[in-house]
Amino acid sequence: VLPRGERIPACVSAGLDTVAVRLPDNDVTRRIIARADLPLAAPSANRSGAPSPTTAQHVLDDLDGAIDAVVCAGACGVGVESTVVSLCTDPPRLLRPGAVTPEQLRAFLPDLVVDPAVLHRPDPGVRVASPGMKYRHYAPKTQLTLLRGDSAAFAAFVNRRADAAALCFRETLPLLARPAVDYGGRDDVDEQAARLFDALRALDGLHASRAYAEMPPQSGVGLAVCNRLLRAAGFRVRDLTAEAEIPAEAPDAPRVYGLTGPSGSGKSTFAALAAARGWVWIDCDRTVRELYATDPALCDALARAFGDEVRSKDGGIDRAALAKRAFFDAASTARLNELVLPAVRARIEREIAAGGAKRVLLDAPTLYESGLAARCRAVVAVLADEATRRARILSRDGLSEAQADARLSAGKPDAFYRARATYLLENNGDAAAFRAAAQTLLEQLEKGDDSNGRKKPV
Repeated sequence: VLPRGERIPACVSAGLDTVAVRLPDNDVTRRIIARADLPLAAPSANRSGAPSPTTAQHVLDDLDGAIDAVVCAGACGVGVESTVVSLCTDPPRLLRPGAVTPEQLRAFLPDLVVDPAVLHRPDPGVRVASPGMKYRHYAPKTQLTLLRGDSAAFAAFVNRRADAAALCFRETLPLLARPAVDYGGRDDVDEQAARLFDALRALDGLHASRAYAEMPPQSGVGLAVCNRLLRAAGFRVRDLTAEAEIPAEAPDAPRVYGLTGPSGSGKSTFAALAAARGWVWIDCDRTVRELYATDPALCDALARAFGDEVRSKDGGIDRAALAKRAFFDAASTARLNELVLPAVRARIEREIAAGGAKRVLLDAPTLYESGLAARCRAVVAVLADEATRRARILSRDGLSEAQADARLSAGKPDAFYRARATYLLENNGDAAAFRAAAQTLLEQLEKGDDSNGRKKPV
């Protein structure tokens, strides 16, 4: 995407002051451009909002009678549409992911950022910089919802709904008792990209009233597949990991509470006070560090996703090197969580079982994203202003100022925690006042006031 010069008419740039220049690699398309000896205006060959065509037959299905001809040069090789990068901003911005991935682009544009609208619903009323950034796009006629979770949870959820169909990975098909279409193998993002739009069209042929899709990975070409599915679903997403049913507690089972909040807010102070009162403090960040040192399969997966540079000298994971890559943008952070969180959940369940205490405190900045919040009777969120948090991160973690800023920007806003936590603790920088408030809340919890569902500021 470049600034639109006077020679480019507004009617071919949606009235924007920019123009997108496509560089096709299809031989037939390139020969047509050479014969024309002019730039060609080339909108997508589908009705607005509908799944994109990847074959000539798809174009006829959508536009027969509205166009004069179709040039058939075989099925699209990639499947998802082109990568769109704006060079009108500083730094350059990825507007739409495609086969040319952010990792590849950063070899030439090292400061490239991924626009938040790639994985998040645009704010109402905001004019998008590219048509593919609309909140609902590529959509089938069947109402679609994305489900985040493993294949067993996905299949169980769909099978309980008599009027539903599924868009799933090939490996999930045998688990389903409902009509289903697969869009490729679980670990083959190139196949997912090539098959996605054909699968979305086939989904409508099942004539279900609603459909559910398995969430793809969010790295490499998988980012493009996830982007298209989010828009096809109108950003309807359910997290099955956070909806897991919790078994009834045995009378002598430990009471599990959650502690969360932005990085640097003061959670460790609250946790240390709880530990001094006899609570078992499970520092989930420590659990992650241990996994980075002791779980070869996880370390191999992280190296494949973020490069061998994240390896430490002893073969584990260098957290500082990983932070530089994993907190670079929202897509990278999502990929990190996708790889790490299942291993963390399994390890923490073992730690809870082995703790032997009456009360357990799970200290995790990603308590909700990991699904661990569903394990807790109540959740305490500690909040602090950005200056306080930044100072704590710089002094505690040995990061550079740029790395600290990246970590702050990668976190959730305060509103995320305010909307979800049972109890809120505000840390305004007065250490004595904060410790007193924390002790008051701990006493309250120990007296059994652990009702869920209401925020109770302290």
